[in-house]
Amino acid sequence: MSDTLFDRHRERLEAAVAACASREYFSAFDESPSPRVYGETAAADGQAAYDAWLGGPFPLTTPGASGTVATERSPYGFELGVSYPRAADVDALLAAAGAGMSAWRDAGPDGRTGVCLEILARLHARIFELANAVQHTSGQAFVMAFQAGGAHALDRALEAVAYAWTEMTRTPATALWEKPGRGEPIRMEKTFTVVPRGIALVIGCNTFPTWNSWPGLFASLVTGNPVVVKPHPAAVLPLAITVQVCQEVLAEAGFDPDLVTLAAEEPDDHLAATLAVRPEVRLIDFTGGNAFGDWLEEHARQAVVFTEKAGVNTVVVDSTSDFGAMCQNLAFSFALYSGQMCTAPQNVYLPAAGIATDDGVKSPAEVGAGIGAALERLLGDDARAVELLGGIVNDGVLDRLEGASKHDVLVASRTVTHPTYDAATVRTPMLISLTAEDSDVYESECFGPVAYLIETDDTDQSVALFRDTVQRHGAMTAAVYSTSDEVVDQVREAALDAGVALSENLLGGVFVNQSAAFSDFHGTGANPAATASYTDGAYVASRFRVIQSRRHV
Repeated sequence: MSDTLFDRHRERLEAAVAACASREYFSAFDESPSPRVYGETAAADGQAAYDAWLGGPFPLTTPGASGTVATERSPYGFELGVSYPRAADVDALLAAAGAGMSAWRDAGPDGRTGVCLEILARLHARIFELANAVQHTSGQAFVMAFQAGGAHALDRALEAVAYAWTEMTRTPATALWEKPGRGEPIRMEKTFTVVPRGIALVIGCNTFPTWNSWPGLFASLVTGNPVVVKPHPAAVLPLAITVQVCQEVLAEAGFDPDLVTLAAEEPDDHLAATLAVRPEVRLIDFTGGNAFGDWLEEHARQAVVFTEKAGVNTVVVDSTSDFGAMCQNLAFSFALYSGQMCTAPQNVYLPAAGIATDDGVKSPAEVGAGIGAALERLLGDDARAVELLGGIVNDGVLDRLEGASKHDVLVASRTVTHPTYDAATVRTPMLISLTAEDSDVYESECFGPVAYLIETDDTDQSVALFRDTVQRHGAMTAAVYSTSDEVVDQVREAALDAGVALSENLLGGVFVNQSAAFSDFHGTGANPAATASYTDGAYVASRFRVIQSRRHV
């Protein structure tokens, strides 16, 4: 059946492979939740499917489970009440995960790819259900949850599958080897088999449970590795649905469904740390804070570890051809999902003497006022504001927001009342004024709706601070605004030195914290914020080895 699945989805795979090579625009899954795209009843059906999970047990079994856990509370102010098997016996869990690995390996690249593509198609069929699950575990607004947690996450997963299939099929399955000699040549037949590394562990995060987990899950699964999915306790449901679909397709295709398992836990179980150092676990994907990411890199020595950690995303402002558009673009970037994104900008460096604009020289205070005015236009109406801001994901974000208010506040944060969810926690961004001497503040990530406007001596110092801070503390994104080609070249060179992706003079409908699958490289692996680029061949190629056998003909 798996070969039939490959043929069924071959056209989609070939389009994705071509897009990875060209880096042109491509999306396999429509990002609009419009009934014209998905059908008149799709939204209601997805809502009903999500609602049916609330307050009851999720129908999955976890090998070695004991009891259940129910740990999710929506940032919109209510308990989900969904219970999951509590992973308890790690020996049993890992034994079950590895039991079907040989048969899965023997399915070959096309067979495994066909199964993974079918899983993606079925996840797509449940996109509205998934969007609701992402919204009420992450706090993303619904449309963002549909796009980032649904369509864009599916694109990222497909991208990983496309890269993996390309890498796995780069070497032929068989070859006839002939070495000329004085008499008959020496002839050998050689067989090359893609062999998985071992069990993979995916450690999910609270803010982007699908977008950040699916690339690693599918990169490992399609290359032959069983996957244990350890969700964040506050964001289990999206990954439980994912595991359910994976198991359904695997079983239908004749493979062991425990090739993908869910390992849910209580917050104090520390299950990820236990699993991460097991010798059976050979691959780890983690998105989250520096402390545990660093711990994984230091202690999980038996595994290939991919981490996406905290960083200090930076904007260098030198000058602009359109002051209003620049302020609007930055305001949107600060406001989107209340800055709760690994790609959201935080540090904005600009000269204390001001920046040249189409509206004259603007002082740092005037730049702050311009961004503040843009935020007011975006967020002045509460009903509109919540669709951009979403909800605050946890109390840690609120604590950081409160702590930031002790500095010189240029734009204050305000509480927004959600028109549908009275108990939702919603805040607008805060803009803080700092100087270059305040490195103890701006050299650390302040995850959430906080941004720093940092006065420097001049643009040269801004660029130097950008380069140095990212080299030492990491970043996922960077941006520059300048009308000078020389300055843009200077910042571009600094970005290469620091190993971070750069956006230049964004004034329209593209924002620094957005990343397009099949074209943009999310992360680089070239600075401390991430140990890999999450969209290239190297990310998948390290998940398997090619083992040969040979014989005389």
